[in-house]
Amino acid sequence: MAGNRLDPWVDSYAERAQGLTASAIRALFAVASRPEVVSLAGGMPYVSALDSDRFAQIAAKVVRDQGTVALQYGSGQGDPTLREQILEISGLVGVRSHPDDVVVTAGSQMGLDLVTKVFCDPGDTVLVESPSYVGALGVFRSYQCNVVHVAMDHEGLDPQALREALGQAKSSGSRVKFIYTIPSFHNPAGLTQGLQRRKEILAIAQEFNVPILEDDPYGLLGFEGEPPKAIRSLDDQGVIYLGSFSKIIASGLRVGWVIAPHGVREKLVLAAEAATLCPSNFSQLTVSRYLSEENWQQQIKVFQELYRERRDALLQAMQAYMPTGTTWTVPQGGFYSWVTLPAPLNATNMLPRAISSLVAYVPGTGFYADGQGSTNLRLSYCYPQPDRIAEGVRRLAGVIDAELDLINTFGAAQTDQTATPPVRSINPLSNLN
Repeated sequence: MAGNRLDPWVDSYAERAQGLTASAIRALFAVASRPEVVSLAGGMPYVSALDSDRFAQIAAKVVRDQGTVALQYGSGQGDPTLREQILEISGLVGVRSHPDDVVVTAGSQMGLDLVTKVFCDPGDTVLVESPSYVGALGVFRSYQCNVVHVAMDHEGLDPQALREALGQAKSSGSRVKFIYTIPSFHNPAGLTQGLQRRKEILAIAQEFNVPILEDDPYGLLGFEGEPPKAIRSLDDQGVIYLGSFSKIIASGLRVGWVIAPHGVREKLVLAAEAATLCPSNFSQLTVSRYLSEENWQQQIKVFQELYRERRDALLQAMQAYMPTGTTWTVPQGGFYSWVTLPAPLNATNMLPRAISSLVAYVPGTGFYADGQGSTNLRLSYCYPQPDRIAEGVRRLAGVIDAELDLINTFGAAQTDQTATPPVRSINPLSNLN
């Protein structure tokens, strides 16, 4: 048998399997879940804010009243009633469509996979922000896409950089299949595109005849004012919209959706049926009944206030403890802040010391397909209590100080100095004054 001693089947794998690598975030879960570790790593929603007893009653009702449907196969496109309710929710960010253009998925991650499967052949190019969501990068790699990062500024995806990337791809003969963006409360950068910025990005995509894949799991979790209007609200033919109940209800339900132009929707349903036959009827009907019987908008407000309090705890602690030269973004919603370390620190190399100091974060390199991000890290404030967030930042600041002391003592010959922060125009320290 060909192969090697550790994996005798390695020579039998498809070429695309070479792009399957462990997520930098999932690799941290075993350590970060230890109770003594303050985890500022995973973006886990604070599901304890839900009324679990009430949720149990709703699930019981589904089994009692709709058990023969809930426990059976269903439609590959998803439950019709839930699709109508999804449009009510997406209407809050200006998305108007028809239930027939909604495809229910097992979380928006499945939606990412389906869209990439439908659009991309090996070698096709996908444009993504710099940095970008680690789960999306994993999908694009698995389909052997050429991932090109496009620079961001203080307002997210930079239109001029996008135009240049599209122009370069056109000149080189590369086929750009779509532009992937998280315009609201970006993961990991914590930035949000304003309405004018969204219009500029859409106009450039239309000029080059390239669709936009808009990922919007955090759009309803802003801390000020009305939710940002989705790019999809400006164009229902050139934008494919991903949404999820993971952040606004519970991630364990694994229910998300894609809203797509009619022809794309048909392909997505066929791809979904090939992958899973149908999404879980039980999860769908549980979500649908929850939306029908509970004040879900009030629950979203509860989450907004909870995450705002934790965001404030993170920012205040960083202002109090972080060494000079450390900068970070100031999110107006969502779960994350993006931190740039003082040069020439390396967030990946620093992680073992952080873990030994009982604090966890995600190194920035996990959010790039090309090795950038060594001076960056992502901090999540969504799950720990505010006092634990402050303690975690205090521990992390101590680690950074210790690393700086080592460099001052022994020099930085072994430190990676090649990466530059993708968000160069932000001085968040001044924003906190």
